[in-house]
Amino acid sequence: MRHFEDDPTLTDLLDPGQIARLEASLAGLGLTQARLAAERSDGALPVEFNLETVAWLSANANRNLVEKAAELVSFVLFFVAKYRLAANLHHDTTEASYAELQRKHEALQESEARYRDLSDQLQEQVREQVDTIQKAQQELYESAKTRSVGQLAAGIAHEINNPVGFIQSNLKVAGDYLDDLEKKLPQDEATRELLADFRDLLSESLDGSRRIATIVSDLKTFSSIDHAEYTHCNINDLVRAAIHLLKTCHSDRQLTIDERLGELPEIPGNPARLSEAFYNILDNAARAIDDEGRIIVKTATDNSGNIAIVVQDNGCGISPDEREQVFDPFFTSRPVGSGTGLGLTVAQDTVRAHKGLIKLESREGTGTRVTLLLPRGN
Repeated sequence: MRHFEDDPTLTDLLDPGQIARLEASLAGLGLTQARLAAERSDGALPVEFNLETVAWLSANANRNLVEKAAELVSFVLFFVAKYRLAANLHHDTTEASYAELQRKHEALQESEARYRDLSDQLQEQVREQVDTIQKAQQELYESAKTRSVGQLAAGIAHEINNPVGFIQSNLKVAGDYLDDLEKKLPQDEATRELLADFRDLLSESLDGSRRIATIVSDLKTFSSIDHAEYTHCNINDLVRAAIHLLKTCHSDRQLTIDERLGELPEIPGNPARLSEAFYNILDNAARAIDDEGRIIVKTATDNSGNIAIVVQDNGCGISPDEREQVFDPFFTSRPVGSGTGLGLTVAQDTVRAHKGLIKLESREGTGTRVTLLLPRGN
């Protein structure tokens, strides 16, 4: 904004658009071809401001009317100048206040920077202590959980395998006896229906005993109580065992799981920890879907021969804020008491221990996909 004291020009007071509007207004008052210019032309009358000529007014009208119009324009320019003067004064005052505020702000920033450095140092020390505590808690939790599952599987295998074997053997013998009885019983409709029902009962009982045996086998695979800490792992077998256990743990609902397991080479690893990682990811997917939801589990090898395990669901998804924290120890979006917040943390640590990579992609309201990449090894 140009500053002026007593010598403004026409363009200082009015811009071209305003001049045009003023000329149009004068034309509306009867001054045809009214023109306001900074330079004098023939027949033009002066427009004065503070006894100085700032413009020249010409029009196709009675000279007396043009004179009155020139006085009117001078009157208007007087108040325009007052407004500009007030605006300039306000601008100067504001600029001075702003400069003073900037100086104070810079001083405050310097002080804040010193305190921030001190706060960062303290925060880093606290973070290191918290990380140490969390790592110790996590290692303790992993060790206790793996040991508990192993002990549970060992106990179940020992206590249930023999009785289940007896039950299966006796049910098969009962089926043979039923065949013998059928030959000696009357061949009427009631007897045939009774024998058919009896066979159905035996068949269902056999299926139940096989299911118990499968659960025990899956628990043994999950905890790997029959293997050393590191051995050659069949990833598909571990994934299937984790899926079977998942269905058992969620037996109160019908889970739709689409298994797309490709041919994979065996890789060296810790089967107990890998099984736990697969189960944790599958359990998260199961909790994210409703009764209409679906889980897809895929395994394959990439161009480098490394193994990819993908668990994808069409559940509730994860919000952007929570996505940044899902691998943090003890972070959980479930209600208090419903989760430890270590599932994905344990899975990430397990994959890293196997020199692999875990990646999570999610969109809120659409679903989540977790990809594990494990190197083939030697």
